[in-house]
Amino acid sequence: MIFRGVTLLLCIVCPAHCLLEQNTQTKNETKDELLESGATHSAAIEELRKKIDEIVKELNALKEVHALQLVCLKGIKVPGKCFLASPVKKNFYDATDDCILKGGSLGTPVTGNENYQLYVYVHETIGPREQIWLGINDMLKEGEWVDKSGSRIRFQNWETEVTRQPVGGRSQNCAFMSVIDSGKWFDENCRAVKAFVSLKTKHGF
Repeated sequence: MIFRGVTLLLCIVCPAHCLLEQNTQTKNETKDELLESGATHSAAIEELRKKIDEIVKELNALKEVHALQLVCLKGIKVPGKCFLASPVKKNFYDATDDCILKGGSLGTPVTGNENYQLYVYVHETIGPREQIWLGINDMLKEGEWVDKSGSRIRFQNWETEVTRQPVGGRSQNCAFMSVIDSGKWFDENCRAVKAFVSLKTKHGF
């Protein structure tokens, strides 16, 4: 009688144990499959991100090439230079950024002839009474005017007969050209708003 009971108990326990082991194995296999699937999914996402990054880089490169040509394509060509006027008035910082986006820089004459060319161009395109930002400043050291590269400027065309420019001190660290004053330079607060001209050296155009 006892033997039959034990036998019956084994018949019940063994299948249950086997079923439990089978369920555990199935769960482990499912977990492994999910982990493997998740790893594959993560790898696919990472690969997609890399491709998107490559596309963005190529797009930015194309934008840069386009920008580098914009000043000379839309502006006027003078010997060795291209000018592109912007009558929309901005402060010195925004004007600087705008010129960079167009592939140029704020007009900064380096010779008397270039100053005259810029003066004539502004007179004809923006107006005879206009003022435009120049790409120079003395922000780092008062009285030491430098260009966009930080190099001290050699050519200067300050108005010195009447107002003895520059006279603004630490409150006026930027400079503009005045058309009504025949292209003479004046210092100014950098937050003032003025028209400006993008200048590009013609290399490869």
